Amino acid sequence: MVTVSGRHRMRSSLRGAGAVAAATALVVVVAGSWYGYRQLAGPSCSGRIQLAVAAASEIAPAVKAAADQWVKDGAAVGDTCIAVNVTAAESVDVAAAVASKHGATLAGVGQASGTAVTPDIWVPDSSTWLVRLKSGGATAFAPATGTSIARSPVVVAMPEPVAARIGWPEKKLTWTDLLAQVNSSKALRAGIVEPTQDAAGLSGLLSLSAAASSTGAAGSPQAQEAMIGALRALATNRSSLRQDLLARFPRSSDPTAIANGLGAAALSEEDVIAYNGTKPPIPLAALYLEPSPMPLDYPFAVLPGIEPAKASAAKVLFDVLKTPSFRNRLAAQALRGPDGNGGDGFQAPRGAPSPANGDSSAPPTGQGGAADLDPSAIQKATTTWSVATQSGRMLCVIDVSGSMKQKVATANGATRAQVTVAAANQGLELFDDSWSIGLWTFSTNLNGSQDYREVVPIKPLSGNRNALRQGLASVKPSNGNTGLYDTMLAAYRKVQEDWEPGKVNSIVLFTDGKNDDDNGISQKELLTQLKKLRDPEQPIQVIIIGIGNDVSQAELEPITAITGGRPFVTADPTKIGEIFLQAIALRPPAPR
Repeated sequence: MVTVSGRHRMRSSLRGAGAVAAATALVVVVAGSWYGYRQLAGPSCSGRIQLAVAAASEIAPAVKAAADQWVKDGAAVGDTCIAVNVTAAESVDVAAAVASKHGATLAGVGQASGTAVTPDIWVPDSSTWLVRLKSGGATAFAPATGTSIARSPVVVAMPEPVAARIGWPEKKLTWTDLLAQVNSSKALRAGIVEPTQDAAGLSGLLSLSAAASSTGAAGSPQAQEAMIGALRALATNRSSLRQDLLARFPRSSDPTAIANGLGAAALSEEDVIAYNGTKPPIPLAALYLEPSPMPLDYPFAVLPGIEPAKASAAKVLFDVLKTPSFRNRLAAQALRGPDGNGGDGFQAPRGAPSPANGDSSAPPTGQGGAADLDPSAIQKATTTWSVATQSGRMLCVIDVSGSMKQKVATANGATRAQVTVAAANQGLELFDDSWSIGLWTFSTNLNGSQDYREVVPIKPLSGNRNALRQGLASVKPSNGNTGLYDTMLAAYRKVQEDWEPGKVNSIVLFTDGKNDDDNGISQKELLTQLKKLRDPEQPIQVIIIGIGNDVSQAELEPITAITGGRPFVTADPTKIGEIFLQAIALRPPAPR
């Protein structure tokens, strides 16, 4: 059974006595489920199965009610009786537990808590979690279904007076319109729930990213500037908890309160309905922007590794959750059916399009769910967000050995050094002024008998950005070899020397070869020194990005294993820009 405390949604925040009551309720639910389980184990049952289901909190009551009715009616597969324990669980918490179990890495998602375990069946709020786990390295992670059982469109929530000023509900608005509002001189105060931890936030970020890309050619300075501006504007009012973000909307009709409150945020339709159900002084309008963002689709995922009898029982439970009666249960939770239609009693917000008239909430043509998602777009959005909105201290170390002169066929004849510098420049534009960054180059005998040279010292970007641009422009390959080990040890000592609390202190080293320095230390000596220097109280993350076919991952892994980092090796140097962002985004968040 997966048990988690709290929920990032406003209406189920657990505080004080409420937390005690919720904990007591959970005990009652578990006890009740166990009682029903034992009652089933009567003379007619030759076997017993208990399914553990973890579901997003807004859909959990509907799933539990349907499962309870199924059990009451005699849930069984053949002669085997079934009991079901449904627990409300944060999708990000279960994702962290699954990632830990399958060796995956999710940008912006902390480590799993010590008590979190994976369920038999998982109903997260979005298929994006399944896609992120797969693309994050969970190669053995293949849920049995992943088919949607409910839907909630992602909308832009605005206080009604703010929405009315830009034409709601009559005017049809686009994400490009919103981007212009966010980046204008009198910017709309937009916020977001951390998109690396929240599916609605991620959906909004993907739509806003697409709108930014449309402002110019992909990767153009105009598109990059629009994207960075939007990210930083959103980051100003970001929150890791959805109820905290909702609390920032104006709570008074006073014009000053409206002007100073949150003006827009990507949330689910269900969030808006639930918020307005509390009768706030200023209701929220739900804006269904075009193109339609990726909705929350609540996939029913039977996790790999469960026993065959449980898998059979899960298939029957899935059939129960496809019935008209379950759609009606969803309506009571302000959720739609998987086709975008609401059950009995469902009341869509004002301005919502009708499914019969091309409702933006309706599923796309094709298979739907995870099959329609672009893993690369999701990964790029999450890594870019992580880099652009978090602070750090980093020493960038670039290989300038002779082999870096080699031309890259897939980069219009640019050299490996030029491709590396271009990737570093692109990353530099994403870092805000709170970052501290320095630049070294290395080869052999680059500075007398020393293999490395400081180009720019580690300083805050607020006064160091131009120096770094000039330093990167000066990077030119030498005729030397690769003095990797001496350089790594010196870089580690340098970063440790002025270690800064409150930031992830890191080294990112680019190289296209193995250590080739007859006068330098050995790998054994390097590892011995790193073990001595390593201080758990002052961690330094080492990331090595290997370029080309001459790099040995086996040589790099022991170095990063000691320092808590990771090596990335690509045969195609044109991929290092993407890898650089992924590497920076892996900075470890706090455990969940």
